[in-house]
Amino acid sequence: MESERFSNFSFFLVLFASLLVAASCRSHSRNALFIFGGSWNDVGNNNYMETAIKANFLPYGKTFFKNATGRASNGRLVPDFIAGFAKLPLIPPYLSPDNNEFINGLNFASAGAGALTETNVGMTIGLKTQLSFFKFTKNHLNVKLGEAKTKTLLSRALYMFNIGSNDYITFATHKTTEHPSYTREEYVKTVIGNLTDAIQEIHNMGGRKFGFSNLGDVGCSPFLRALNNAKNNGSGCMDEVTILAELHNKALTKALRKLQRNLEGFKYSNFDLYAASRERINHPARYGFKEGKVACCGTGPYKGNLTGCSPKTACENANDYLFFDGVHPTEKANYQYAKLMWSGRADIVKPYNLKTLLKKI
Repeated sequence: MESERFSNFSFFLVLFASLLVAASCRSHSRNALFIFGGSWNDVGNNNYMETAIKANFLPYGKTFFKNATGRASNGRLVPDFIAGFAKLPLIPPYLSPDNNEFINGLNFASAGAGALTETNVGMTIGLKTQLSFFKFTKNHLNVKLGEAKTKTLLSRALYMFNIGSNDYITFATHKTTEHPSYTREEYVKTVIGNLTDAIQEIHNMGGRKFGFSNLGDVGCSPFLRALNNAKNNGSGCMDEVTILAELHNKALTKALRKLQRNLEGFKYSNFDLYAASRERINHPARYGFKEGKVACCGTGPYKGNLTGCSPKTACENANDYLFFDGVHPTEKANYQYAKLMWSGRADIVKPYNLKTLLKKI
């Protein structure tokens, strides 16, 4: 009888241990998510900085989080939805003092950031600094997990980028004072050069899977429509920014193809945010919106004043709007963009969507 009880106890110990091992393997088999960029990707890093570029007040965050988290929308951003699709928790901001678990990834993005260090310098975390934070993260993982497990985690991880809009808005609106000697093409080349340098550094540290959004039709955002109205007495989009975005997107496509040829194991997904945003600006009703040119929250023409968003100037139903404020999409729009990135067809995201990319070895 005693022998039978011991045998049963041993069986349950083995079963329990095997379940723990299986659970541990499952928890580490998911793809981590490391996020870089500007305000479209920033989930709260700027909350921990001395800067005026913040979305840490209502009505930002009101729809989903019920309070302001630092996200420049009424709710979740694209990386939040991508994390959900990948069965990951919300990825926290790098600067949050609560960070103590990095195996699911980290968000380094900062509102106002550009690929160029001089873009909004002193008010944001530029791409170069974001990259240095990732290096610290890798070192931390090496200590915590060991080099072998860290190497596996980083090679399976997805590195998401949405950056460049702030560089071109700065160039177009301050060209005569801050960037007098650059041609458009030279400036785009510099932005793309900084971005590809960052990609190559991450690749050198073990990254293999990269997810990009090209630049949306920023020149037709409520903010730049309003600015065009004020500066040029124009009634439409700011064409200079649209031209720069188009040049950037063509250069990005070429750069990614070159990186794929030159970097061992480099695989990527490139979402055509320009086409997706332009479609929704011009034909909002096709995608369930009532308004594609005027923001939900703000003041002035097109509600495009970025400092004018407050509970008093917010619309009643953000789901009716493509833009929440002068530049940033509503949660509903973010979900649509994320869904296209995750499982969209080859005419909108190529050469792989993110769902397919993450299955690649």
